[in-house]
Amino acid sequence: MTQIDHQVHSLRPDFSGSKVFKFIAFLYGIAAYLVFFVTILYAIGFVMGLVVPKSIDTGTDTPTVEAVIINLLLMALFAVQHSVMARQRFKAWWTQFVPKPVERSTYVLLASLSLLLLFWQWRPLPTIIWDVANPDFAVTLVTLSLAGWVLVFTSTYMINHFELFGLNQVTNHLVGREAAPATFKTPMLYKFVRHPIYLGFIIAFWAAPTMTAGHLLFAAVTTIYILLGIALEERDLVALFGDEYRQYKQRVSMLIPWRRSV
Repeated sequence: MTQIDHQVHSLRPDFSGSKVFKFIAFLYGIAAYLVFFVTILYAIGFVMGLVVPKSIDTGTDTPTVEAVIINLLLMALFAVQHSVMARQRFKAWWTQFVPKPVERSTYVLLASLSLLLLFWQWRPLPTIIWDVANPDFAVTLVTLSLAGWVLVFTSTYMINHFELFGLNQVTNHLVGREAAPATFKTPMLYKFVRHPIYLGFIIAFWAAPTMTAGHLLFAAVTTIYILLGIALEERDLVALFGDEYRQYKQRVSMLIPWRRSV
């Protein structure tokens, strides 16, 4: 922050301590969480082609090249928003304008809106890459995909689901409670893989009895993004926890359980 920025920031009135702001921030955090919850439920239906009105294989018929470009742009928008806003340097700048108690909720809300835009504007690529004819094997793949989504949800609760999605922050602010300092912990599944949430997403995206070109594009690009995101996230974790996280990296595999870390 420059000296001028600091002076301007210091002159800006701070309403974050008022009871009205605390209550509004709390309601905002709840609303952002509900938008996220609806979005993640829709994501399950979107990827698996269940219940929702528009899935990964339905929508506007578009020429192949145009469809690929649109889909890549939609995924790029989410990736940039999701990654840039998660970086500590961006947070330090961003919280000059967005009150710190609602920073995480705002991040969650914008990520959800980016995903909803992707679901809405996604263009199907219906060419079949594989189609499992054996009904037992097909059911197994569907079950595996659902297991991936279950892994995503359960892994968030093993760390702190409500802090991850901004509810802890607005609740603490509402009652005037200081947030506990960040501590490094490896509960349950985190003793076997460093990123069980990402592992769950990968399983959910790839375990498909019918894989279209559009689904394959989505699965491949999101998997690449996950691997890049892990690299960025682990750089931040090393900066935060130092040798404690470096030793964890040496001891526990990134995504594949029981595989030796490298």
